Amino acid sequence: MKNKYLQQNVYILVLTLVLLVCSGQHTYAQNKTSKPNIIYILADDLGIGDLSVYNENGKINTPHLDQMAAEGMRFTDAHTSSSVCTPTRYGILTGRYNWRTPLKSFVTWGNSPTLIKEGRLTMAQMLKDKGYTTANIGKWHLGINWAMKDGAKSYDHFSTFTDRVDFSKIDYSKPIQFGPTNLGFDYSFMLAASLNMPPFIYFENDSATMLPTKKSEQNRATHPYTSWIKGDISDDFIHEQVLPTFVDKTISYIEKNANEDKPFFIYLPLPAPHSPVLPIAPWTGTSGLNEYADFVIMIDDLMGRIFKTLKDQGIEENTMVIFTSDNGCAGTANLSLLKSKGHNPSYIYSGNKGSYLEGGHRVPFLVKWPKMIVANSVSNATICTTDFMATCADLVNYSLKDNEAEDSFSILPLLLKKEGYQRAATIHHSKTGIFAIRKGDWKLIVSPNAGVNAAGKPEKPKKALPEEILYNLKTDVAEKVNLAEKYPEKVAELKSLLIKQITDGRTTKGKIQDNDAISSPWVQTAFTSKNTN
Repeated sequence: MKNKYLQQNVYILVLTLVLLVCSGQHTYAQNKTSKPNIIYILADDLGIGDLSVYNENGKINTPHLDQMAAEGMRFTDAHTSSSVCTPTRYGILTGRYNWRTPLKSFVTWGNSPTLIKEGRLTMAQMLKDKGYTTANIGKWHLGINWAMKDGAKSYDHFSTFTDRVDFSKIDYSKPIQFGPTNLGFDYSFMLAASLNMPPFIYFENDSATMLPTKKSEQNRATHPYTSWIKGDISDDFIHEQVLPTFVDKTISYIEKNANEDKPFFIYLPLPAPHSPVLPIAPWTGTSGLNEYADFVIMIDDLMGRIFKTLKDQGIEENTMVIFTSDNGCAGTANLSLLKSKGHNPSYIYSGNKGSYLEGGHRVPFLVKWPKMIVANSVSNATICTTDFMATCADLVNYSLKDNEAEDSFSILPLLLKKEGYQRAATIHHSKTGIFAIRKGDWKLIVSPNAGVNAAGKPEKPKKALPEEILYNLKTDVAEKVNLAEKYPEKVAELKSLLIKQITDGRTTKGKIQDNDAISSPWVQTAFTSKNTN
């Protein structure tokens, strides 16, 4: 009789343990059988020090994003693949470094051709193939293949001032020839480029919602913080309403798809707080600092609306939300005024948007997924925004091919507090095309005198710099002390690794791949300087 009771108790104990394991939150198995909705929110020119959860001495209060961090994971060492807009966006959607494309510096324009080549797998296409419905809502800024007027040659420039505001050849009445819907997005509602770059027209899927009838009138020379380039604009396009419009469209999309059979992926690249800096009521004047700070508060409140929608629709638990920025804060925030009032958008880091210094590319990075991520988690691992594609491939059990996501490492192990994150080094890229490489605590900047401007011409710094600059970020996070002469072996190691990762066409394991375009001469200069070996 005693043995019988013992057997029953053992059976109950084993059954209980099995049920506990099966119902446990943080397992890969559950992750692969219940695909989460995914929302990737990309702020535009938001500094890491602009979120109060990162900057204890900051003067801007961001309670909704702080709450997101408290409910999920906050990364302290997250980086964009470039310190300007277009390149970072390319890296997010392809898992590949931008400088492998013909875009070697600066950004695309509103009338530039698409930077993502036909046939390249994107995040959206991968998730669509795995059963997701996909949406792009916001600032695109990756180029578009426009429909041209009869006899007109298609635009072929990427990063030059040539014809940047010449839209006379575009036939807006015809659908876009190649854009988001050709790259895996089922639905798209977008602005072609930045909010200060024409054309100022909304595009829904492949067509303009309204044809332009006039030219915008702002003058960026006389209004540096609130202006835009003069260009084509439609009657339904009001600059001050663009940010709320994109958030409204996102909320509508969530409500429409919340209870559908398919999970959804929303890519939401915000047009703010990039210039023009245009906070509206009730946010104007709320910061007590300036319009930029008001704009950040406006963003935070609008993000709160999205988070509330997820909760109201009952899908918050199994929705992964990512919030980050495409680079550091820009000068159009009126940095000198902010700093005079005790607020530094770059927090403790040097540099801002465009720079190879940390303030140019170290960004806020928050991930919330209540079903799987432990609340109030912090990761100090070095990650890059290119890592999102491999993360989602891991999430949906997609096996990446050799010519897909060549610079992407899954951060899913970090999110689930598991072993297995594989990124060993990260390459940074400045607005003018200067390379830096980070491995562990060490960061090497090569040939900082060899940059180019947006017109493709050499751009020399005001004061000549050493050809190699080496920083130890553990002891010198502000990047003030160059240790290159003291540690020549570390310079040689990092430069050799940089060259290999560029010429191999990849940083992940796999077959060597070709880059899309030959490196510019100034890149070759970096490779032939004295410490190559």
